[in-house]
Amino acid sequence: MTPAPYPVLYSFRRCPYAMRARLALLASGQVCELREVVLARKPAALLEASAKGTVPVLVLPDGQVVDQSLDIMLWALRRNDPLHWLPANSDALMDARQLVARCDGEFKFHLDRYKYPNRHGVAEAAAHRTQGAVYLGDLNTRLTAHRHLLGEPESLADVAIVPFVRQFAHTDPAWFASQPWSALASWLGTFENSPIYQQVMTKYGPWEPGQPPVLFPEPPVAMI
Repeated sequence: MTPAPYPVLYSFRRCPYAMRARLALLASGQVCELREVVLARKPAALLEASAKGTVPVLVLPDGQVVDQSLDIMLWALRRNDPLHWLPANSDALMDARQLVARCDGEFKFHLDRYKYPNRHGVAEAAAHRTQGAVYLGDLNTRLTAHRHLLGEPESLADVAIVPFVRQFAHTDPAWFASQPWSALASWLGTFENSPIYQQVMTKYGPWEPGQPPVLFPEPPVAMI
């Protein structure tokens, strides 16, 4: 059986995990067949590929499945990293991974309960906003010292974390704007106004089996 020409990416446009995966795939130039998922009716093909049933899921042409967003980022950037997002040494990579782990752990816990209190049975969402703000204050301190989280160049840490900060900020924009986080707000604003953000947030219709493939990012036109 001839392998598929491109990896298949199951994604959901607004999911911050899927957003970070698309950012890395776009930056690396790795073309995928994009399958936009409606989470309320997950396609059987997604569940067959990964029993966890969440996005993103990347199915490689040889059948290997990568179903953690950070692993998808690392897979793409290790193949091609023209923007130099991967930290240059193991210590810097460990620093990035620790910062991302805090985002995916304690910060995401409070973000979910701040943004979706009813879903999580939370009576007072503001308490989780306060707890989440501790992490954001730490990010602002870093960004006050330099333009990006690990120093001057943008890195894996920035693009892995910024989708979650964006989600937190948009839960109550007026409250977020009132906080003493000018460096953090500038960092987020720069991301939201960037061409790469606009491209990864392109809207696609829900995937249906048998439809023509949707390629993301669009492959470069071959020169004749």
